[in-house]
Order: sequence, then structure tokens, then C-alpha cells
Amino acid sequence: MLKGIAASSGIAIAKVYKLEQPKVEIVKKEAVAADEVKKFNDALEKTKRDIEGIKERAAKRLSAEELAVFDAHLMMASDPELASQIVATIENENVNAEYAADQVSTMMVAMFESMDNDYFRERAADIKDVTFRLKCNLLGLRIPDLSAIDEDSIIVAYDLTPSDTAQLNVYAKGFATAIGGRTSHSAIMARSLEVPAVVGCSGVLEAAQDGDLVILDAVEGNVIVNPDAATIKEYEAKAKAFAEEKEALKALLHAKSVSTDGHEVELAGNIGGVKDVEGVLNNGGEGIGLFRTEFLYMNADHFPSEDEQFEAYKEVLEGMGGRKVVVRTLDIGGDKKLSYFQFPEEMNPFLGYRAIRLCLDRTDIFRTQLRALIRASVYGRLCIMFPMIATVKEFRDAKAIFEEEKANLIAEGVQVADNIEVGMMVEIPAAAVNADNFAKEADFFSIGTNDLIQYSMAADRMSEHVSYLYQPYNPSILRLVKMTIDGAHKEGKWTGMCGEMAGEPYAVPLLIGMGLDEFSMSATSILKARKMVNSLSKKEMEKLAEEALSLSTAEEVLELVKKTVD
Repeated sequence: MLKGIAASSGIAIAKVYKLEQPKVEIVKKEAVAADEVKKFNDALEKTKRDIEGIKERAAKRLSAEELAVFDAHLMMASDPELASQIVATIENENVNAEYAADQVSTMMVAMFESMDNDYFRERAADIKDVTFRLKCNLLGLRIPDLSAIDEDSIIVAYDLTPSDTAQLNVYAKGFATAIGGRTSHSAIMARSLEVPAVVGCSGVLEAAQDGDLVILDAVEGNVIVNPDAATIKEYEAKAKAFAEEKEALKALLHAKSVSTDGHEVELAGNIGGVKDVEGVLNNGGEGIGLFRTEFLYMNADHFPSEDEQFEAYKEVLEGMGGRKVVVRTLDIGGDKKLSYFQFPEEMNPFLGYRAIRLCLDRTDIFRTQLRALIRASVYGRLCIMFPMIATVKEFRDAKAIFEEEKANLIAEGVQVADNIEVGMMVEIPAAAVNADNFAKEADFFSIGTNDLIQYSMAADRMSEHVSYLYQPYNPSILRLVKMTIDGAHKEGKWTGMCGEMAGEPYAVPLLIGMGLDEFSMSATSILKARKMVNSLSKKEMEKLAEEALSLSTAEEVLELVKKTVD
């Protein structure tokens, strides 16, 4: 039995399809520069067509958020700097195109991997993916097409690129990779596609060969190669039980999210675009707790116009049929860049010019978005949320611009809703500590735990060296959450949570006990969370939360919760 990380839950039993990429062997040759430049340009155009084709096929199954990676790949393939460096190497050294491409890509990958900035380090993987495809096209090598698999298979690979994952069809019953973690591209996509996945499974490439029967236990994170009959029977029963549980959850599709003692909460979904609305509704979502509008900007080659944004917001509000829709205003910066906007160079962009800070500086961009939102407000129940708020003045300034644009639209004779709620994300510790004062100004809070945890613990959650500090159950984090909820309730306002913590099974009991009003999560987690909520007593969870807040470590808290609810 091999051990890995369960990245996307499920159990599958099938034969191995071993994904082995073509071996790229680069030999330096003297060549006629003009011929090699033409060969390079042709291969580059084919690479772009390949990526566009993959994106087109993936669009049927993936959300806007997940598709953004292919836009990044296309942007990279179209980068004049990359192309000019390769052409310059060909012409200056009179060498073959594949050698030039290899030299330039190796240099760029090394440069990006050595950077302190997480965003740029992550781009190294994208450069590898794009330039690998380019080199294969130059050499005439065929890249395996996973979409052509025609029998039930479990993919075994060193890693799966976004391009690979996007090609998985109905015959791909799951995958196991030698490297990776829960936040890798392939893991995120697997969860969206509801495909079982075990990642970071050391030794799987050596142990599993084409045609071997393999059990993929993506609940516990185990991979069993060529199991005996008894083990197969055991896991067939487990797979059946898993499927039955999944099916049983559908009975809760239209149920209320209410505790055993009658306390009701709202379970909502996080979305990246219009296409994701269907997933939220199909999974019993009672609203949208986070609409990440940055994908409207990241998937474009220009700042979206007021009308372009209006149409998107209108479609989402109409699609939700009067249910609450919380829209986060533009949250770019840090790891979210735009091809058509130059951010200033900063030592730590995650703590720099981003989100509301950018919007208050570039009010032209901000006003355009607010006008589009206000115009769309008549088509549903709109809540507008400002990200990255650190001070009361920031919130007041942002709200003042909202009020100005609302008044301008009314003066222009445009119909607007009179019940738009204007709130803020609580993701900076300063905002959590000052929640009682913010609650006098804001209509609601939504706690962004991903950033709140990393800012509180001073630990980059993408860094493997300090990942142990990413502790949602740490008492210090729980106290910040409780401060936020209590601050809101003191002023009669509601608090939601849109970070990953909201969908954590063992976090739900604590959050119920602390009085959280709305939980927003990935659509596929909603029914599991509802089942948990429906099994709990609010009164008992209040006692649990009180005890948890008095503990010293995350481990103690988790142990207490498991002892109480398991």
C-alpha cells in the first residue's frame, strides 16, 4: 500500500493508464537561422492552437476560475519577450530552434524559481508546461491525449498539468501523482470535476505499470497496486457505501440548514463566474456568499466596460432567483495579475498595492464596477463586499464612492434597488480586532479565512516550509473569528465566512457554536455541510466553542471537536 494525500474524495478500482510524457532530447546543431526561425514560429502557432483547443474542451466542465490558468498559458505563449529571446538565440548562435527554446526556457524557469515572490515562483510551472509543449511541437513528438482514453482507467503520473487534467473524460475514474498537494492546480480541478485524486504519492510510478489493477482510495489517501481478491471485495463495498452516501446527500438538496434545536444558518457557494451558478443550485446552495469578480478582468485583454460587467452581474442575480448574492469588488494584486495593467514592483505584493487599495487609488476602475453592480441590483438580492479593508476610513471612502455612483444613476433616471447591502471582508487581523467599530459602518461581514490565517500567523500558506502554521483551528484564529461575529451581532449585523474553513467538517460545529450566520464554500461541499449542521445542537456547540477558545493549541481543539461530534 502506497500513501499519499487525499486531494479529491472518492474510491475507484480500475486498470492503470500510465501517463508517460514523450522524452524530449535536445541536441545542439548548427543550422540556417532563417529556416529555424520559421520552424519556431510555426511550432509556436501550433502550441497556441493546442492550448486554445484544450481550453475550449475544458470550458464544458470547468469554472471560470479554473479556466484562468489556460489564459495564463496563452498569455505566456504570446509573450513577445519569450519569442524574441528564442529568435535572438537562433540568429546570434546559428543553432536549431529546439536548442534555443530549451536554453531560454531553462533560464527563465531557473530565474522564476529563485524569486522570493510566490506568484512568480508558481509561474515557473506554467513556463515548463507551455515550453514543454513547444519543444514537443518543434521535435514532432506527440503529447499523449487523455481525452482519447476509451476504457475505465486510473491515471498514474509524475504530475498532471492543468492541460492534462482538463482532458480527463468519463473513462478517467481518478488519478494518482507522485508529487503535488491539496492546493495544486490538478487537485483543485479534480475537486471541481468530482474525480477521486491522490497526490504526493511517492513511489507510485515505480509500483504501478500499464494494465495493473489499482485501488485508488482518495478518502484515506491510499493507492493499492494489484490487490488480492479479498482487498478488492473490501474496497468494492467501501466504494458502494461512498456512492450511497453521496446519493443520500441529494435528499438534503431542498432541506433547510437547521440545527436539532431549531437554529437556522445559510449555506452558500463560492463562484468565479456565471457558469458556476448552476453548480451552486444543483448542490442545494441557498445563495452565493462570494462572487470573485476578478475573473471577469483576468479572462479579458482589457478592463471590462460597465455594460460588459452589468450583463455578467445581471445574469448571476437572475440565475439565483432572488437568493442572496454577495459580490466581492475587484480583488487583484498579489498573485492575481492582469496582462494589460502594470503593477508596481514590490518586495511583498500580498501586503501591498491590491484590492481596495488599488480601487481607492484608481477610482475610475472602481466607479465603473460599482455602476455596473448598482444597475444590476434590480434583478435580484445584491450584497456588495469590499476586500482587504484594514481601516474604518478605507471602508467609509469606498462606501462614499458607492453612494455617489448610486445617486448619479438615480439622477440619470436609472432604476436601482433600495435594499443593496454594503459590507466588507474581514481578512486582516486589524479588522477582526476592530470589528465592533466596523459593524457600526458596514451592513455585514464575510470572514476570508485563507488570508486571515496567513496574515495572523505570518506564514505564507503556499510555502511548504511553513505550511504547518496554516492552522484554522488555532485558538488565536478562533478568537479573531469570534470577535468578528460578536462585533457584528452587537450592532444587529450578520456575519458570513467565505474562506476554505467554512467547508471544513470539523470547523462547522465550532462556527455554529460561535454564531456564524452564513457559510460559503465550494458547491460540492454544501450538502455535506448541511448534513453536519442538521445533526448538531446549537446549544451544545456553544459549550464546545467556549471550551475550544480556552485551549492552547490547534491539536487540542481538533481533538476536542472530534471527540464531541464523531
